[in-house]
Amino acid sequence: MAHTTKRTLSETLKKILQEKSLDKVTVVDIVEASAINRQTFYYHFKDIYDLLEWIFTNEVIEEIENEKEENWQQKFIYVFEYAIKNKELIKNIYNSGSKEYFLKFVYKQTNLLIINFIEKEYKDKKIKEENKKFIANFYKYGFVGVIEDWIENGMKENPKEIVSKLDNLIIANR
Repeated sequence: MAHTTKRTLSETLKKILQEKSLDKVTVVDIVEASAINRQTFYYHFKDIYDLLEWIFTNEVIEEIENEKEENWQQKFIYVFEYAIKNKELIKNIYNSGSKEYFLKFVYKQTNLLIINFIEKEYKDKKIKEENKKFIANFYKYGFVGVIEDWIENGMKENPKEIVSKLDNLIIANR
């Protein structure tokens, strides 16, 4: 039952975000549109950002973690494809006053993907933990910067081409 309620609230928020910027959405908007009472919303989520994180975790992160493909390229392509499929949602979150919340989430998840890549690719080399963090931070900021630029430019460039360019950059620096 709880998962169904969460799913209903998430679908409602996604529908609202097709037409409204995140900073214009209230809990009242969500509960009225979903016919779920306000107390139930707060039973499951502490606020709209908590609901948003649940959406991204369940629709993006779990999918990436369950992805049979082990390579980082497929995982990033999935993120881009999710953004394209949910273009208005992403634009209305990104262009709201809550852009920093969205970017914080993207930075965190990108960092995890990069750390996993470093540990897998360089398991035979002894890389100090502090150096892993430095390398992950460098690529994290670069990758998220590319994602930001892509969103700001209307999500027009082909995700496979972007990931191919990033892959070429990584190969050139090995």
